[in-house]
Amino acid sequence: MSFNTDKQTLDDLNILGKPGTDSVYSLYNNTHTRGGADILENMFLYPLADVEAINTRSGTLQYFGSVKAKFPFRTEYLDSAEIYLSMTDQRTRLSHTNNSLGRKLGNLIAAEGDLKLITNGIAALIEILQALDTLLTGMKQTAAKTAFATELGEMAALLADEEISPLLKEKNGAKLSYNNIVDHDNLIRFGIRLKIKQVLACIYRLDVYISIAEVAAKRTYVFPRALPTQEHTVRATGIYHPLVKNAIANTIHITPQSNIVFLTGANMAGKSTFMKSLGIALYLAHMGFPVAASHMEFSVRDGIYTTINLPDDLSQGNSHFYAEVLRVKKIAKELGVAKNLFIIFDELFRGTNVKDAYEGTIAITEAFAQKRNCMFVVSTHIIEAGDVLRERCSNINFVYLPTKMDKNTPIYTYKLEQGITADRHGMVIINNEGILEIIRSRKNKTVAS
Repeated sequence: MSFNTDKQTLDDLNILGKPGTDSVYSLYNNTHTRGGADILENMFLYPLADVEAINTRSGTLQYFGSVKAKFPFRTEYLDSAEIYLSMTDQRTRLSHTNNSLGRKLGNLIAAEGDLKLITNGIAALIEILQALDTLLTGMKQTAAKTAFATELGEMAALLADEEISPLLKEKNGAKLSYNNIVDHDNLIRFGIRLKIKQVLACIYRLDVYISIAEVAAKRTYVFPRALPTQEHTVRATGIYHPLVKNAIANTIHITPQSNIVFLTGANMAGKSTFMKSLGIALYLAHMGFPVAASHMEFSVRDGIYTTINLPDDLSQGNSHFYAEVLRVKKIAKELGVAKNLFIIFDELFRGTNVKDAYEGTIAITEAFAQKRNCMFVVSTHIIEAGDVLRERCSNINFVYLPTKMDKNTPIYTYKLEQGITADRHGMVIINNEGILEIIRSRKNKTVAS
């Protein structure tokens, strides 16, 4: 079972971001190895859509947090092992009858250089295998009744393989004879190479587990519990945006009886940030990862789609409004194939006139209300639409983010309250910035000149 989303959603929630910029991925990427970073990125690209798989991964990460595991492998050894295993050319194969290695490999590198890479690679692998064996042996008892028990058993079984286990008996750090190097090399590179790659993959997964557990502990994140899809419920307590400094936490409950959250509030009141907070948390929860909240339970969804920062498509001649229409059409098609989805729309039809936006918001939200198996968060400035929907739909939870006025200065609490707000402070902000005075003064100067 696959989890569905799209690039618009990943961009809206800043899941992966651009290289070198802050993103949700960069926040969680505390891995020690390139292999671990690759696995982590794959987890971010492909969230889970199965209750058992999500809770198993979450339980595994929680186990690593409980034992405060540290990554015991030297990254330079892992790099050396990877370089060694990548040498698959048969011309680099060692022989008992050729101790001097006086030949060259084509016109590339000297055979003596290859011997060094091979020797270092074998020594690194012996060190890695023994470190893994020590780690797993130490965890065997504490992991016995945890979500990690099955995976630990699989890793231990791989080390116990009759062709791998002899490497565990080598004396750590001892210098190998040339004949031993030849025997080990023929076995590792040209016999059990794929098994050794499996071992390294296990280590990279351990890297992810340890690093994510450390992130959870450092940031005091919590692990959500996945619930069966048919419950159609989200309970998020104390949820906040992980990338916003000093973010304010909020609580929201979504059920089949109130599966639409209708959000109002003035500009700058925090609507988009709240929706992103919820979207990010639910996305990470489907990965089995810890989230920025104090408690969270959620029914597994088939996918998440958001529309928060929708760009124009001028290359295709599409206005912002038409881009919105196409986006709604795409979501409608997804809803039409009986998927259990989580949908976020920030200000439906902001790209058109108020009358069309009013009518469109009512029509689309009313249609959403018929999909009790899905969950929706819809924000708008058009509070009149909320008044109509309150009369027509019983399954909408009306919430708002208030603005309090200190004379002419808006104060934003960023805390959800029940109801619909009529807060509109656009002209207050414009006047506070002195924009009209600036325009007038420049006009006067132009006339005077």
